Amino acid sequence: MFKLNDTVGNIVTEFPGAAEIFKENKIDFCCGGDRKLEEAVKEDLEESVKAESILKEINENYSEKKDYYAEIEDPKNLSQSQLIEYIVDNHHAFLQQTLPQLSELTTKVLRAHRQKHGEVLKKVHRLFNILKMELEEHLIKEEEEIFPLIKEYSQAKENADRQETLNGILELEAEHDTAGDIIKELREITADYRLPEDACNSYKLTYQLLQNLESDLFQHIHLENNILFARLENNNI
Repeated sequence: MFKLNDTVGNIVTEFPGAAEIFKENKIDFCCGGDRKLEEAVKEDLEESVKAESILKEINENYSEKKDYYAEIEDPKNLSQSQLIEYIVDNHHAFLQQTLPQLSELTTKVLRAHRQKHGEVLKKVHRLFNILKMELEEHLIKEEEEIFPLIKEYSQAKENADRQETLNGILELEAEHDTAGDIIKELREITADYRLPEDACNSYKLTYQLLQNLESDLFQHIHLENNILFARLENNNI
């Protein structure tokens, strides 16, 4: 059973189904995963929301063990190399497919609905393209630089440069924070992706894909910050 002083990142690591509960309550469990549950609720939610009620919901669902990662059962049991392979094959692949699609859609919807909804859509277009650029550069850095360092260190500690790897991880975590802030701003600007009455199918698809992007990115960052990177930072490989 979980407690109020457990960190939200560790809760999701032990019980992936808690991710849905945190997402429904708008609690950041990826970039803000090192916060205790009680602290996270105070920082992210209205004062009327009680940490005890969220903790109760998590613990009530814990026994069911909703398997959020059906393909791999439990990510914390994977080796560093296996976890990296999973992240690249699933989350990186998702971004490589979704980012170009959203780039086209955000431009198309801005053109079509500029007169009535231009104020919101211009911000969405601008923020998304900043996020796209940040993520594309981030994926290259992970795949070409930092992930190979992590693999090298996990396979041959005595011959690997731990400090270089830690420095790389700190860079990635800072970039995760930047991406997370943009995602939160997109949700705020769109009033939780509330569609106007005259929204066309492209408008609807754009908002749906942005929500899919948010969901996938939260899981992506959680796996890296709270499991992959945490092992090295805690010297637990």
